[in-house]
Amino acid sequence: MIRNTLKHLAAAASLACAFSAQAAGSINLYNWSDYIPPDLLKKFEKDTGIKVNLDVYDSNESLLAKLKAGATGYDVVVPSDYMVKIMIDEKLLMKFDATKLSNFKNVLAPMDKPPFDPQRGYSAPYMWGVTGFTYDSARVPGGKLDDSWKSFFQPPAALKGQVVALNDPNDMFVAAALYLGVNQCTEDAKEGQKVLDLLTKQKPMLAMYNSDGTIERMQAKEVMVHHQWNGAAYRTKEKLKTAVFVIPKEGVPFWTDNFAIPVGAKNPEGAKTFINWMMQPENIAIASNFTGYNNGIKGADQLMDAALRADAGVNPSDEMRKRFRPNQICSPKAMELRNRIWTRLKR
Repeated sequence: MIRNTLKHLAAAASLACAFSAQAAGSINLYNWSDYIPPDLLKKFEKDTGIKVNLDVYDSNESLLAKLKAGATGYDVVVPSDYMVKIMIDEKLLMKFDATKLSNFKNVLAPMDKPPFDPQRGYSAPYMWGVTGFTYDSARVPGGKLDDSWKSFFQPPAALKGQVVALNDPNDMFVAAALYLGVNQCTEDAKEGQKVLDLLTKQKPMLAMYNSDGTIERMQAKEVMVHHQWNGAAYRTKEKLKTAVFVIPKEGVPFWTDNFAIPVGAKNPEGAKTFINWMMQPENIAIASNFTGYNNGIKGADQLMDAALRADAGVNPSDEMRKRFRPNQICSPKAMELRNRIWTRLKR
């Protein structure tokens, strides 16, 4: 016991020395809304002396547009898998080699060598999850919807104005492609037209496209069905016990969100300190318990809430995991087609 105490004290002293150079600084974090607990940011400041200023966005595309417009005030951003590759290609991210950070040893496979950044030269893992849809079993007709994307894209007439889609071209396009049996990275204009036709026919049934407030909207019973990420669905069910999260049989987008440092960051050393700190099991577990999502850090699962670990939407069975379809890294031509479809849909 004494030996362990001395080891912990020595480790704490070493950590304090490592952070001392940054103690007077601050970093600007640009993150998805409602995606990191405020208390965790306070803990980081207490542990390191570095203050975190938080700004938020609602989609990868909003993040990309902000950085392309020349926003240089951010030190850490949180793009999803496919967007990391886009940002690397457009030279918007700083190379910092996450594998050299002391806590990278905690990263589990396959998140240590993802296809969008196989050397982890530009990013480190945050959360992972899937995108399905949630419905209120107490209010939908018959009390149950089929575990198919048809329930979302072609809902019963009684659900008109009671369905919300995420304002996210990637999640919407991939889900539609899975439902139609179209390659999510298609470059074929005819296949793209099939996706657009499906989304156009769905549009009059929707209350809105909105990626913010998905939890609160369902809990307040403003709508009956919501396109939703599994972590948001878990948090929805904490207050709306009749909520059901669906992983459609046609497959669901499987995604990972990542920490990265944009070119032009004012405090890259502080950013690396933050990213390294977030790869400690006890810290990432706090984030998971807040967000309702899983992470890729070894040992964090033992520190996560039992209810979160037991939730079938967050930790699906092996059989349900067969429905996961990882976001693919598409060609520029495929992404251009996808963007054109989204632009036409939103007119």
